[in-house]
Amino acid sequence: MTEKRWGLTVPLAGPLPQQRELIAALPDLGYTDVWSSEVNGTDAFTPLALASVWAPQLRLGTAIVPVYTRGPATLAMSAATMAEAAPGRFVLGIGTSSNVIVEKWNGVPFDEPYKRARDTLRFLNAALRGEKVTHEYDTFTIEGFAPATVADPPPPVLLAALRPSMLRLAGREGDGAIVNWLSADDVRTVVPHVHAGGEGKEIAARIFVLPGLDADTSRAIGRRMIAAYMTVPVYRAFHEWLGRTDEFAGMWKSWEEGDRKGALDAIPDRVVDELIVHGPPEQCREHIERYVDAGVTTPVIALTAPGDPAEMVRALAPR
Repeated sequence: MTEKRWGLTVPLAGPLPQQRELIAALPDLGYTDVWSSEVNGTDAFTPLALASVWAPQLRLGTAIVPVYTRGPATLAMSAATMAEAAPGRFVLGIGTSSNVIVEKWNGVPFDEPYKRARDTLRFLNAALRGEKVTHEYDTFTIEGFAPATVADPPPPVLLAALRPSMLRLAGREGDGAIVNWLSADDVRTVVPHVHAGGEGKEIAARIFVLPGLDADTSRAIGRRMIAAYMTVPVYRAFHEWLGRTDEFAGMWKSWEEGDRKGALDAIPDRVVDELIVHGPPEQCREHIERYVDAGVTTPVIALTAPGDPAEMVRALAPR
């Protein structure tokens, strides 16, 4: 029987050294995984390196490392090092990220994202298994990279994916997909595309959770988050594909006109309630379980509420 997974996004709010006690307590609370991200805070690997020592029982994953912001060989070295430090407990999650992070923050052209993800995935599948790589890919060329560190076992590689072509790539050439910004019902639309590439693939979902807040406060926070993401081209296209064009039309129109308040007001309550998990902790846990019932194998809680993260982590624990 497959182990039931219950993940948490790290790091939590506050300085990294102060999180040791809480991270160490996660396995006893029923958490199985911690997953990092890489946006504009910590890098993806350092929090996991600390967690690997503080709580050796936890599985560790990146969700995600952008394929543009590290060279392919550097990415392979970082992954192999983490996998060697935590044998059998590390999962590398990669993705294209967004034009904002790649171009505006890192000064790298956001060109041909599908091909860049595919090429990086193919390179990693060879390099992480110790193969010397000399190959001219469509988006970069590798000449004679021979990895000196090869983890045993090599880490699985998941691909962040939103729409059908990338979802199928994740299932066909990766070990599964990482998804986010979707409802529990949306999972049923997304998952078949991954399994079309291969059965038994992992589906990890980052789920934004606001436990313990009243509905009005939660929706106000949720609207700001939704507007910040759904106006980014890749996420707009994702939700157009999912069928939310009419529901987001007012937000997109107001945003393009520079009316930020109007954009927030145009987001329906129902959509906020679908995309943001909020309410009493027990209600939040039940909502998260709906994602699992729909096909997510690894739910990854991302706490976005103000307050004491330790209290929220304990309140959302599965046991």
